[in-house]
Amino acid sequence: MRSHLLNDTTAEQYRRSVTDGVERVAAKLATTDRPFTGITVDALAPRIDEIDLDQPLHDTTAVLDELEDVYLRDAIYFHHPRYLAHLNCPVVIPAVLGEAVLSAVNSSLDTWDQSAGGTLIERKLIDWTNERIGLGPAADGVFTSGGSQSNLQALLLAREEAKTDSLAKLRIFASEVSHFSVKKSAKLLGLGQDAVVSLPVDHDKRMQTVALARELERCKEAGLVPMAVVATAGTTDFGSIDPLPEIAELCEQFGTWMHVDAAYGCGLLASLKHRDRISGIECADSVTVDYHKSFFQPVSSSAVLVRDAATLRHATYHAEYLNPRRMVEERIPNQVDKSLQTTRRFDALKLWMTLRTMGADGIGQLFDEVCDLAREGWKLIAADPRFDVVVQPSLSTLVFRYIPAAVTDPAEIDRANLYARKALFASGDAIVAGTKVGGRHYLKFTLLNPETQASDIAAVLDLIAGHAEQYLGESLDRAS
Repeated sequence: MRSHLLNDTTAEQYRRSVTDGVERVAAKLATTDRPFTGITVDALAPRIDEIDLDQPLHDTTAVLDELEDVYLRDAIYFHHPRYLAHLNCPVVIPAVLGEAVLSAVNSSLDTWDQSAGGTLIERKLIDWTNERIGLGPAADGVFTSGGSQSNLQALLLAREEAKTDSLAKLRIFASEVSHFSVKKSAKLLGLGQDAVVSLPVDHDKRMQTVALARELERCKEAGLVPMAVVATAGTTDFGSIDPLPEIAELCEQFGTWMHVDAAYGCGLLASLKHRDRISGIECADSVTVDYHKSFFQPVSSSAVLVRDAATLRHATYHAEYLNPRRMVEERIPNQVDKSLQTTRRFDALKLWMTLRTMGADGIGQLFDEVCDLAREGWKLIAADPRFDVVVQPSLSTLVFRYIPAAVTDPAEIDRANLYARKALFASGDAIVAGTKVGGRHYLKFTLLNPETQASDIAAVLDLIAGHAEQYLGESLDRAS
């Protein structure tokens, strides 16, 4: 079994095996003509269930053959221009190369003596991101597994900085369309069900700062502690960006921690055309970024940034076997001192490879393309009498609803839209997401692929309308 260990004696075997895997994936990418095969759970599950994991195949070629049958053939391919569903981006080649390198070397980014140069590369990228945000010379941060973890850590720091002995008094303010991880974080932090105050949004799905001011005042009057305001720079459903400068002013006035969840909108940090859309982010006390959304990186690649590096001490614990206190005095850079995780992948390498190959402008150009495409898509949908579109896009998301000319029952229209999404997914021709607006079912395009064209959007709209019309026709037949 030692022949499977990656070391100096197996380097050639490693090269052959990885090359075989890369060639298979490359062939699949080159020949994939739709984002999904449409296979069902009931059809795929038996293939996987019948595999006996206690009976290995002993040969990577045979394993790859099997993998083709249980995964590669039916995987959902985000690189396809008609994958329009969730916040999943196609990935850039330099980042995939970085993924291959980091997996093989297998550095762990918790301590210097496990990562060396990896530690310094990650720190350099944190500094680079903080400079792009404008958080100032005392800023710091650490890579995380994703936006949910980044939001959790930011709110942990805010909780500790609030300096109160009564967790029941703490309040977090976020818009009604903020990410669910805000409420989940409050629960994990022991703050109770009432800790998160959901604020109404305006027509463009942006937090109403008048309501925020009112609730902050009410919080103070009730003897409660306004722990944090979570402003969103790119909501999951709408891509909307809260009014960051106005929120920053209110946070300063009430002495409240300002966290900006820019998991989606962080791509604007590299934008050549639209950077002004997140003006005010430089006022934040903490910021979440997901490079694996709008920087075109493989999952996972995220970070939490803070204005004051000293606040990261709230996540610091020292273990004699790992990061004893004396290492701080010896100026040994251990990233575990800043992180909620201990063992942690060198995910920063993917972004490093990308920046060193493409540059920030290259990333920004790609993100600008999808933002511009969303505006073009909005015009298409707004001009199409078959659809109702909710808001003009701030980033690259379009939320809309099929509206049949001859049907007025909102519940029946809901069912038609749900059916259309399900039927489209089953066909594999395209994949779209869904959400609710005002209690009604809507569909959603999340545009993160620069290869997607307006013609793809138009074609998918026709497919949606066709499926919805089929459902309504069958519904009328059943009713008669």
